Amino acid sequence: MNLAKTVGTFGILLLFSATSAAADQPMGFFVTSVGLGDGGNLGGLEGADAHCTKLAEAAGSTGRTWRAYLSTQAEGKRGIFARSRIGQGPWYNAKGELIAVDLDQLHIMPNIYLRTALDENGNRVMGRYDERNEHDILTGTQADGTAYFPWQEGDKTCSNWTSNGEGSATVGHHDRHGGGNTSWNAAHNSRGCSPENLRSTGGNGYFYCFAAD
Repeated sequence: MNLAKTVGTFGILLLFSATSAAADQPMGFFVTSVGLGDGGNLGGLEGADAHCTKLAEAAGSTGRTWRAYLSTQAEGKRGIFARSRIGQGPWYNAKGELIAVDLDQLHIMPNIYLRTALDENGNRVMGRYDERNEHDILTGTQADGTAYFPWQEGDKTCSNWTSNGEGSATVGHHDRHGGGNTSWNAAHNSRGCSPENLRSTGGNGYFYCFAAD
């Protein structure tokens, strides 16, 4: 038996098996391909969740419970945690690539980069070095996925995702570049909540969606 030929055939079979396995994984994570067109006003968490569901179903993913990865703020206490809304994982992108096996990996070392942070159709979302930079992804959250403390002053959530003017929102960088902070979920705050404000620092009102089931 020709050993080189056998090894080569085995390698091809392994590659085919891995590719098939990835393709079989249901999508559980994506960056929205379009925003809601009203800056940081997403219609609150309910409106953002509905947008995730609408995009996922249009892309052929049905029967799943979709949640926007967004935190909120509350007076005198902490608001809703983004990490508490999205289930336990694992999550895969539209091409079947593993993003994270659980919440710990998601917030410590996730597989979220320009190549893997795809939209619901499996398309790459433009980043810092593209013709148009759209890497600012709305989150309103801290790096560990929790909401801000009440003593941390300032709006971090565009008035709990209802403002298209005054305020600000914490954003992450899906391409992990720019601003001296490579965080996918807590890179910096926006200049405001209007569509123009979001675009001015490299955003377009996009946010992350996760399957919570």
